[in-house]
Amino acid sequence: MWLRRFSSTAVTALLLAQTGLLLFLVSRPRLPPPANGEERVHVLVLSSWRSGSSFVGQLFSQHPDVFYLMEPAWHVWAALSQGSALALHMAVRDLVRSVFLCDMDVFDAYLPWRRNLSDLFQWAESRALCSPPACSAFPRGAISSEAVCKPLCARRPFGLAQEACRSYSHVVLKEVRFFNLQVLYPLLSDPALRLRIVHLVRDPRAVLRSREQTAKALARDNGIVLGTNGKWVEADPELRVVREVCRSHVRIAEAATHKPPPALRGRYRLVRFEDLARAPLPEIRELYAFAGLSLTPQLEAWIHNITHGVGPGARREAFKTTSRDALNVSQAWRHALPFSKIRRVQELCAGALQLLGYRPVFSEDEQRDLSLDLVLPRGQSSFSWASSTAQRPGP
Repeated sequence: MWLRRFSSTAVTALLLAQTGLLLFLVSRPRLPPPANGEERVHVLVLSSWRSGSSFVGQLFSQHPDVFYLMEPAWHVWAALSQGSALALHMAVRDLVRSVFLCDMDVFDAYLPWRRNLSDLFQWAESRALCSPPACSAFPRGAISSEAVCKPLCARRPFGLAQEACRSYSHVVLKEVRFFNLQVLYPLLSDPALRLRIVHLVRDPRAVLRSREQTAKALARDNGIVLGTNGKWVEADPELRVVREVCRSHVRIAEAATHKPPPALRGRYRLVRFEDLARAPLPEIRELYAFAGLSLTPQLEAWIHNITHGVGPGARREAFKTTSRDALNVSQAWRHALPFSKIRRVQELCAGALQLLGYRPVFSEDEQRDLSLDLVLPRGQSSFSWASSTAQRPGP
């Protein structure tokens, strides 16, 4: 796929424009609340590639009270691929803030002037864009399907995304392009936002196995993570990207649990993919409660079906939420990876394993022995589970 390349001058100019846009947006009056009169809630699913974030995104997307977009900051990285992850943090944050406020004009910098809903990255993953007022492929409260939505809604006017967003009580965005928590602090103190952060993590060994299956699709993003000035990185034998991802999870979790700013208290929740796979409904019920949502009978049936399929799913379904055996998916790495790679991941991600509650293995026999539980119970080691009801001491 051909992508435009930008000079460093263009990158700098666009970043300055983004900063000016943020200052302008802060001074603007707040949008009216949704139709039910309640204050709108904003939820950021903060994760990394191949960590189960598409699944968690769909848990929110299919809820009838939620307007959801999958990785809107993809457009920032696509346009500014010569930048580094940290250099693009502010542009990503500014775009996320605008989308939370249902101001879709922020995409003017990244999309063609004449655009439709289908110009948004993975737009059909959003039930809200397949339902009225954006489109009529599904009734507003129904479970949507990407395959049905695409041919019916692709050419709908882009402006309907903003109209739809304003009609929901919750706006949920899933992002994999934040590598520390501090860049989000201005959003936590922003009076226009009621932000909740769901920090989704996964065993780094499982992440590696999944990344190897989708290496080509991640090549551009790998280059930005590694700061290669626009060079794509498909092969990564030294596992440099996995190391950076592990470091980012440690930075985020430590910032949230050790000395969180007052604005973060009660607004951060750490979720492990493995816990969702083992007990989907109880975990999702708690996740919804944290976000101010309720689990409906229709959603409960849908969640049961997509987490109790057969097998781990086909490779062509890597970026899709389909019916799979969730527990099988969470354990697949134990059969698929050679022990030498596992040992290397454990060396590079030792801090993440300890902090997030994953037990290392010390032999191939331990790796293959599925009776050996490698997911520590909450509270063991230095693993801290942040919940919406936890009381924290002052700084």
